[in-house]
Order: sequence, then C-alpha cells, then structure tokens
Amino acid sequence: MKFKFSHVVLQGVCVLAMLFSSAAQAQEFRIGFVNTDRIFREANMAKSAQTKLETEFSKRERDLVAQGETLRVASEKFEKEAPTLSESQRNTRQRTLVEQDRDFQRKRREFQEDLNNRKNEELQGVLERANRIVKQVAEAEKYDVVLQEAVYFNPKHDITDRVIKALDASGVR
Repeated sequence: MKFKFSHVVLQGVCVLAMLFSSAAQAQEFRIGFVNTDRIFREANMAKSAQTKLETEFSKRERDLVAQGETLRVASEKFEKEAPTLSESQRNTRQRTLVEQDRDFQRKRREFQEDLNNRKNEELQGVLERANRIVKQVAEAEKYDVVLQEAVYFNPKHDITDRVIKALDASGVR
C-alpha cells in the first residue's frame, strides 16, 4: 500500500511539474490576429486598387446602364402600343425586345465576371503584400502565430492596425 501511495504522489508531482512548465511556456507563447477584411477596406493599397477598378470599369458600367434604360423605355413603349399593333408587328417587336434583353443580360454577365476576375487579381496582390507585412510584424514583435480568420479573438491580440500602418508606410500602391 505504501508503494502505491508513493507512486501516486510521484505521479501527482510529475503532473504538477508539467502543468507549471506548460504554464510558463504558455506565457511566452504570443498569438496575433489580423482582420483581412479591414485591410481590404482601410489600407491605402486596397483603396488604390478599388479606385483603379472603378476607373477601368466605369465606362462599361455606364454603357450597360444606358443599354438597360433604353431597353426599359422600349419595353414600356411596346406595352403601350401593343394593343394597336397588328399581330405580326407585335410578334416582330416582341422578338426584337427579347433579343435585346438577351444581349443585355449577356453583356451584364460578362461585365460582372470580368469585374470579379479583376477584383480578385487586385485583392490577391494586396493580400500577398499584406501577408509579407504580417510576417515582418510577427518576426519583429516575436509572435509565434498570427491568425487571419477566427470565430472569436480577444482585441488585445489584434495587430491589424500595425499591419495597415506598415502596409501604408511601405509606399506600395
């Protein structure tokens, strides 16, 4: 019985030693969090990319809006005039409107796909640069791990402001 008791005590001492050792190591472990959505909204590089996209796609967007408005006016005109048109005129104009609508929908889809592809390209560039800055900040401030997505994080671990500041200071636009 004495052997079992001393064995249990020895195990307890070992467990306590491991707990204290783990606690000491846990205090040294540094974790950070970066909110990439904020970087995409607030960093000058991301704002510059957004402005570039707006400039690049604004003419196509205006053209689409104008085409949509023309189609809407033509549809309203057809609806008003349809009762007075002959059946063949009504069918011809209806077919024309359907073709115009199909063309408009295709152009709108292509515009959206092109915009999304370019936006992804621009954001990928911002993300790559931000990741390099995150690594620099993490190494300089001796973080063991930096997370970019989390269900919850304590704001004291958020290094997003430092990353945005360093990204803006890097001068990359």
